[in-house]
Amino acid sequence: MYLITAYFDDQTNKYLSQLIDEIAEKTGNDFMTENHVPPHMTITAFEQTDDETALSLFHQMENELKSGEVFIASVGTFLPYVIYAEAVQNSYLYEMSKSVHARLLDDESTLVSKYYQPLQWIPHITLGKQLSKEQMKIAFEVLQEHFTPQRAQVVKFGIAKTNPHRDLEIIELC
Repeated sequence: MYLITAYFDDQTNKYLSQLIDEIAEKTGNDFMTENHVPPHMTITAFEQTDDETALSLFHQMENELKSGEVFIASVGTFLPYVIYAEAVQNSYLYEMSKSVHARLLDDESTLVSKYYQPLQWIPHITLGKQLSKEQMKIAFEVLQEHFTPQRAQVVKFGIAKTNPHRDLEIIELC
């Protein structure tokens, strides 16, 4: 599984990292910190046969990857194990999703996840993962206390592999 991911400006990254760290500390679940998962928003997830082909597809979409503003408005869960910060799907995110999806469909051997289709995905930043029922309650309490809506700037994009999260390449935007 490969991910096309958006990364944020330093201020947003610091804020989200603090939330991740606080959740890990209060819940005792260090999945995010132990696996060095940085704050990011997955634009799409796809299957491909090898790193070389996946990287080639990433390079083909490089000119379409643009900096933009997102509004991180709320928190949510993917029950039963994930808690996240949710971004509003604005025109920037919609166009990015549509563009990346179209580029991936140009390659017949690529299988795009059904959870990351344009207008069928929830733009989110995972803050805690593989949480137990009790850890989810604690994580939610942490976010009730510390979460505030944020404007964020996407400043770079990457292609990563999952389990564990490993960036293959990152491009910084002007």
